[in-house]
Amino acid sequence: MPALAGPGVGSAVPRFSLVDQFGAPVDSGRFADEDAFLVFYPFAFSRVCTSELGALEALRPELEEQGIGVYGVSVDHKYALRAYAADEGLGFGLLSDFWPHGAAATAFGCFDPEHGRALRETFLLSGGRIADRFGSAPDAQRPVERYRSAARALRRA
Repeated sequence: MPALAGPGVGSAVPRFSLVDQFGAPVDSGRFADEDAFLVFYPFAFSRVCTSELGALEALRPELEEQGIGVYGVSVDHKYALRAYAADEGLGFGLLSDFWPHGAAATAFGCFDPEHGRALRETFLLSGGRIADRFGSAPDAQRPVERYRSAARALRRA
């Protein structure tokens, strides 16, 4: 996969303002004091995304125990995300980058304008900065172990 544009490790978290699946606002300012994985994925209800987010849900208690939150981000509407979270039993926030379409993904350098979707990129946010960044091809899951190693590295820092 070619290198993507956008912020790298050590960069400030790009400004964004989204709503979660319940319509509650979530903006970049919250990550000045909160450690979290911001997990961009192409679409709710798609095969690879569903499998990947299910694996992340299984990992979520372990991450939360370490003080790290999880937020999924896609271009789906908040109502679709609410149904998706309920259908799949996802307990973490799903953020809607619906309108302006893909604005947050664009700010993070992971929007695919040809297909109108976010690419499969993860950002570990800590102290208002990007502590880690990793991704995978649109048709491949990011390995769960990669989240664990990023969380371990953050705790050692």
